[in-house]
Amino acid sequence: MATAQEKAEFSARLHLALRKSAHLVKGATDLAYLFNSQNSANSNMMISMQTAHKWLNGRAIPHTDKIKALAKWLGVSEHWLYYGPPPAESSVQNTGKSPLPSETLLLVQKIEMLPEHKRHFVKELVRYLAE
Repeated sequence: MATAQEKAEFSARLHLALRKSAHLVKGATDLAYLFNSQNSANSNMMISMQTAHKWLNGRAIPHTDKIKALAKWLGVSEHWLYYGPPPAESSVQNTGKSPLPSETLLLVQKIEMLPEHKRHFVKELVRYLAE
């Protein structure tokens, strides 16, 4: 069973994927309607407005079949939608010498630990400031 934190993190990723998608989803009613219209051939895939509301508000995570359909519909990976980004591999070799100052490495580690939607915000902010 998913923890409250896992449900909240899934909800954040779903909101991010919806914002980045071409679909205008203002709430649970829109999500249920659009999801159902994409999956109308399979009655087992239909969802209620209450289910969509739970997904959007971090109270539930869909079963695997619906994760797969959501990911395909939104153009994101199933893994990312369900679990979030995979752990980042360290870019520093085990030579004991880092090409970056320790403060920079600490900052990078903190950014990597952020949820995807917050990392996206940080990346956009850095892009803006670097212009």
